[in-house]
Amino acid sequence: MSQNHNIAVEFRNVTFSRNHRLLVSNLNFTIHRGEALILLGRSGSGKTTTMKLINRLFTPTIGEVLFDNIPTSQWDEIKLRRKIGYVIQETGLFPHFTIERNVGLVPSLEGWKAKQIKTRVYELLQLVGLEPEQFATRYPHELSGGQRQRVGVARALAADPPVLLMDEPFGALDPITRLEIQQEFKHLQQELGKTVVFVTHDIQEAFILASRIGLMYGGELVVLGTPDEFRRSQHPEANSFLQCLKSFTL
Repeated sequence: MSQNHNIAVEFRNVTFSRNHRLLVSNLNFTIHRGEALILLGRSGSGKTTTMKLINRLFTPTIGEVLFDNIPTSQWDEIKLRRKIGYVIQETGLFPHFTIERNVGLVPSLEGWKAKQIKTRVYELLQLVGLEPEQFATRYPHELSGGQRQRVGVARALAADPPVLLMDEPFGALDPITRLEIQQEFKHLQQELGKTVVFVTHDIQEAFILASRIGLMYGGELVVLGTPDEFRRSQHPEANSFLQCLKSFTL
């Protein structure tokens, strides 16, 4: 058990099919506590499917996914998902809730006291660069795309989950805002020590954020390693992505 203490999530021989279509196959890898694992790949490569197997939005057809050394099939779905923050591109904010109520939603479901929730919400808004006095009482439509995305991150962090899943969360932002938020998020992740699994098709984003990059291709994990190891990969799909980096210097 002690040797698994550093493992947040583990995939063991995982295959998942839906409507007679094989979406991912033979996934065997571990995600370490506190790391930022970037799942990189083209559209349809299986990266979002892989992520959804972690919070049990999908259940493996074959094999098992372990969260905290327990197969996800043995977890109560609600308890599992409250341990996992989830951020998507559209942020999923409730339009008729204020920003304060959106961010405090999970703590209120967890039965936190009102004063405790307010303190937590203000602390998180500050953390993601939104002045609480200015933003807490606003509604999502009154915010820019970048501000809404920051609120989405704050909401995912609200109940202090150990793991964050992020599905192309910054994809719809303009390039300047996107780069700013990527850099802020990298700093935030390192400061908080959260385990992050982040889906993207953007190699530049992967290199900014990753402690390791997992490259998905045809439903399989074909490369898994640090950014330096990824650069040395001989896999043709890795080389295709690396071509996109030629005009970009870190």
